[in-house]
Amino acid sequence: MKVTMLKGKIHRAKVEQAELDYVGSITVDMDLLEAAGIYEYEKVQIVDVNNGNRFETYTIAGERGTGMICLNGAAARCVSTGDKIILMAYCELNENEVKDHRPKVVFVDDNNKVERVTSYEKHGRLSDIIL
Repeated sequence: MKVTMLKGKIHRAKVEQAELDYVGSITVDMDLLEAAGIYEYEKVQIVDVNNGNRFETYTIAGERGTGMICLNGAAARCVSTGDKIILMAYCELNENEVKDHRPKVVFVDDNNKVERVTSYEKHGRLSDIIL
């Protein structure tokens, strides 16, 4: 049996752009993708913290060091510039792999720069998490 598990997550990144007239996807700073272990063109789930929208798309690597988070095409209608999003990629593991699996969780600062990478996601309010 296969189990779908969180593989990588970019937590509370700020949407810098939303480009409706573009062929779909999300453009993400390559530094963020690498930190989270997410590949270019990989399917991802996006959750908008501000409005509650959840949707799927795929990643396009953006320029390194820019902090770029840009929703493209129809997905641009699901967010507003300045919204905080959570970007997640998943993997399928067999039952023997699950017990040793640790996702990469990337916390970013206000400029979408990597602040901390962990495999542990503490439950509770964001203000209670020591970054």
